Amino acid sequence: MADFLEILYEIKNGVAFVTLNRPDKRNALNDQLLIELRQAIAAAEADETVRVILLRGAGKDFCAGADLSQLEKSVQASILENREGASQMAELFITMRRLKKPVLAAVHGRALAGGAGLASACDMVIASRSAQ
Repeated sequence: MADFLEILYEIKNGVAFVTLNRPDKRNALNDQLLIELRQAIAAAEADETVRVILLRGAGKDFCAGADLSQLEKSVQASILENREGASQMAELFITMRRLKKPVLAAVHGRALAGGAGLASACDMVIASRSAQ
């Protein structure tokens, strides 16, 4: 398993804990985080000891959606480049929906835009009282 920069990945008692780990950015989605999410989810799916995948966010929020620096890049990008970025996000959501193992989102704080989409791509969402 590769070392991750933007997520934490741990397996404990049959649960693969996948934690978005950019609390200073409210776990906003960027290219690196999306790549690592795909890698972690694929690893959990392939691991026979994993029975369920739990997606959560570090810090105050689950996920604030797209990173603002990503949005700034999209303004300068071509239509095809932006389409590729949107396709990568859609591919992640579709992959999550097709997994044989259940994916749960533990939502606390904000789940905005792409963060709400990420939670919605899970099989079940468990929301704390602080969830918005």
